[in-house]
Amino acid sequence: MDAAKKWGFAVTLIFIMFAVLRLTLLVLRDPNESWKLMDTVLGVLGIVDSDESSGGYKIDKEDLSVSLNLTSCHSSYGRPDLLVYCCPPRSIAEEPVIDFQFPGPSTPLRIRRPAHRVGRGFIAKYKKALLIMKSLPYSDPRSFRHQADMHCIFCTGAYDQPHSHRPLDIHRKWFFFPWHRMLLHFHERIIGSLIGDDTFALPFWNWDSPDGMAMPEWYMHSPFFDNQRDVSHFPPKVSDLNYDYEKTDENMENKERMHLNMVFMYSQMVSGAKKPELFMGCPYKNSEEGVCDGPGTIESAPHNTIHTWVGSNFNVMREDMGAFYSAARDPSFYAHHSNLDRLWEVWKQIHKVDLQTFDPDWLNSSFYFHDENSQLVRIKVRDVLDTKKLRYVYEEVDLPWLNTRPKPYSIPSKIANHALKIRENRTILSAELGPGGRNLESSITVKVGRSKFNRRKQEKDEEEEILVVHGIAVRIDEYVKFDVYINVVDESKIKPGFREFAGTFVHIPHGKMDDDRRTNLKFGISEVLEDLEADRDESIWVTLLPMTKSCTNTTIDGIRIEYMR
Repeated sequence: MDAAKKWGFAVTLIFIMFAVLRLTLLVLRDPNESWKLMDTVLGVLGIVDSDESSGGYKIDKEDLSVSLNLTSCHSSYGRPDLLVYCCPPRSIAEEPVIDFQFPGPSTPLRIRRPAHRVGRGFIAKYKKALLIMKSLPYSDPRSFRHQADMHCIFCTGAYDQPHSHRPLDIHRKWFFFPWHRMLLHFHERIIGSLIGDDTFALPFWNWDSPDGMAMPEWYMHSPFFDNQRDVSHFPPKVSDLNYDYEKTDENMENKERMHLNMVFMYSQMVSGAKKPELFMGCPYKNSEEGVCDGPGTIESAPHNTIHTWVGSNFNVMREDMGAFYSAARDPSFYAHHSNLDRLWEVWKQIHKVDLQTFDPDWLNSSFYFHDENSQLVRIKVRDVLDTKKLRYVYEEVDLPWLNTRPKPYSIPSKIANHALKIRENRTILSAELGPGGRNLESSITVKVGRSKFNRRKQEKDEEEEILVVHGIAVRIDEYVKFDVYINVVDESKIKPGFREFAGTFVHIPHGKMDDDRRTNLKFGISEVLEDLEADRDESIWVTLLPMTKSCTNTTIDGIRIEYMR
């Protein structure tokens, strides 16, 4: 090797060593950004192809998008003691399938309106369509029961993923919002087709606004009525967005309930959900490492809580609405989920989130639905990110909760901090709760250290501080609810209406899933810590407050703080 080659080899070696060192440090600080540097290094070395249009480099990463094994539909558990069969009469693997095509630009733009504001003409039109839909035979994929069973299929794990026996459930992961949007889209198109009205749009139950918090009165009449509802919650009863049937004060005045709902909505939509994973759920991929169980803020509540609030208190799992396998048998299901779909749009606008460039494994994941012509359609997540392309929008309504930022409990922050320091001198609990976790039969308070407690505003804007309650193990046949608070002095007086409230965990009973994986609960706390004047403290006190008796059978592995860009 001549001197020039030796010199070139030495320079290349130094470059590689420098890049590896920098990449290692970057991975420790921010794993997401590390891919950008890796792409550049490998591109310079000629290992990957250049993407001239972007000026960067791309790696052919393994495709971990999720799809279905179309031949695998099987019986599944609606609840641990109930085996259900929701599969279509004919295997969809035997049907011709087409890829989803957007409606043409000349297709009328459907406008979804709040259910409490629609007129008699709309109700009559919807009634006609629903009666037709309910009269169709089950073998017709447009029939009401067939439509309801689509939700049963995807919430009980009736389909396996390709090349594995792992069942797919769209809840408690990042498919929650896009999958329900797909369901509503095709359901809405089918209804319009049955009555020859391509302008028909589903209504939404506007339970996040005081005027719409009660179930719309016309849902109490056939064919919109479902006799499997809690009679004590019939209109004009105001819905409880943070409902707990064991501890909720049913005699609370409507005005107070409305205020608590507004404050709760702010926590779930704004302060606790500033990053996609916090709002939409954990990233679930087609790999062992990608399997996750972690709901977004809104899925825990008000999604789960409204399901439970509506369902009959005389049934084992508060069916129909209270159990996922039967929920879509109640017509109110579609109004409930239309509002959740609307709130997905609102959340994206509030936090200025563009999901078009989100994780490609999420964007490319696909599901199957029948359209208004009974044609089987494969549709991807990337196809449902723009409602205007799907030819529907939501009527704009007020967002009163956006201006109801909660306030700390009446104890001044300085006095509260002093009381917490006194507690610290008496006892300190580790944030990791030991082998096997700790039982939640009573409240748990732990001291959690913060590695970044002197951040500037720009750093807070770029990187959200996350509270993680990890390793949550529950019995699948029990309804479980616990609330999470920060720097609470008096547990007996604290409520979700105060700023100390960080979030809630709500588990609806369901059948046997893919395995006994534990759940992780995450929500942002940067804004909470600012309001509690605790954002410069080296540690905080986190309290888990059990709300149901079933928490006796619930264990927690630990609590920690992470930072998310």
